[in-house]
Amino acid sequence: MSEPVPMNLTNHFLIAMPGMEDSSFTKSVVYLCEHTEKGALGLIINKPSEINLQSLLAKVDLSLGRDDLTDEPVFQGGPVQTERGFVLHDPMRAGTEEDGETAYASTMQIPGGLEMTTSKDVLEALSEGVGPRRVLVTLGYAAWGEGQLETELAENAWITVNADSAIIFDTPVDERYDRALSLLGLQSWMLTHQAGHA
Repeated sequence: MSEPVPMNLTNHFLIAMPGMEDSSFTKSVVYLCEHTEKGALGLIINKPSEINLQSLLAKVDLSLGRDDLTDEPVFQGGPVQTERGFVLHDPMRAGTEEDGETAYASTMQIPGGLEMTTSKDVLEALSEGVGPRRVLVTLGYAAWGEGQLETELAENAWITVNADSAIIFDTPVDERYDRALSLLGLQSWMLTHQAGHA
């Protein structure tokens, strides 16, 4: 018997089912940045906080140099390390140093997907009017220990689908949950609060 292939939902959305009781995750869409046998890490992409990007940069003594991001909210990325910033953004293109784009000090490259940077230099780039074209900034992240996410999936707490960056960056916040469901051909009224077991 061969070993079962471990589940890998990196670069997928987790969409909370209606029965989700944890208030941090009710009606949330989580972009999974990493999923291995050791656990998972993701960012909630549809729960804006009270502050916007301009005021976040002001807290670290930077001014925002990008008019396109002035009203961009900072999101509640999850219940872990809520004082720490995480920047989800388009992958850096090779050979774009002349655009002011350089590699950042602490960036996770998400296979098949985006990049997530935790170092201040990406915010400094935004303050200089450059940096990644599309960004989503969160405070905090969501994390699952070994086997925890698999258990929640087995309990029908979440449904999953391949991520679509247009939902993260180009879709109004209040439409992201329904748009993520639509990737599966679903609408929220079709989901029940009861977990279904065949």
